Amino acid sequence: MTTVLRYTAFSADPAGGNPAGVVLNASTLDPAAMQAIAAEVGYSETAFLVAGPRPIAGVIPVRYFAPTSEVPFCGHATVATAVALGPGEWTFDTAAGLVPVVVESTADGLRATLTSVEPYVEAVGDLGDVLEILGWQADELDPSLPPHVAYAGARHLVLAAATRERLAELAYDFDRLLAYMQERELTTLQLVWRESADTFHVRDPFPVGGIVEDPATGAAAAAFGAYLRELKLVEPPVTLELHQGDDMGRPSRIQVELRLDDTRIRVSGTAVPITGLA
Repeated sequence: MTTVLRYTAFSADPAGGNPAGVVLNASTLDPAAMQAIAAEVGYSETAFLVAGPRPIAGVIPVRYFAPTSEVPFCGHATVATAVALGPGEWTFDTAAGLVPVVVESTADGLRATLTSVEPYVEAVGDLGDVLEILGWQADELDPSLPPHVAYAGARHLVLAAATRERLAELAYDFDRLLAYMQERELTTLQLVWRESADTFHVRDPFPVGGIVEDPATGAAAAAFGAYLRELKLVEPPVTLELHQGDDMGRPSRIQVELRLDDTRIRVSGTAVPITGLA
């Protein structure tokens, strides 16, 4: 029997954050078995530690499965898995590349900081289709945060709402958004509202993974940090705080660090076990 650990990431409270499944020994599982386990667990992602074809000392091969598909990288499952492994320095070998993670003990419990793969940001064209799917109007966007696709392990479309009220009213056509995202190889939409210079509220529709909305999305947080840096919307060095999951009743807090000497993005958060589940 395969043992699946259950953790919530980006919260010190099991009732908050984003739940992730963690399988610390998946060496005997094929992709179909991993997909089946992820579907049964039902969380937005489950991480599987697998044996690579040519293992490297200190490097841990890992694969991430949503309930309906494999994804190249998942931030919250990375944080959950690293915390499950315990304090120390780990390097995860993901489909997106090598992701170093440091786990430290803090007053709030174990905290993991991942360093993204090299990010990129690209402009987008006409937004009519996606705005129609979301039920947003063009004049409800924040012109100071222009739409772009950002990548730091997975691709995310960044759309900024002009008001917190617009962000709070999330309702969309699941099948249409799924098709839109698949055509453009997007993992989530990163919907944001800027509260202050360094604080943002975010929401992430995730129909690609069979999930209406993700309560904490570390991969999107990393991509968003790259977006802000590339467009010079913040000035490094800076640490940003992202509030996610509040509208879902699962508050999450994600810290995003941009350094002067490194274009890769660091994403930090706590994780704790979810107890009382078989």
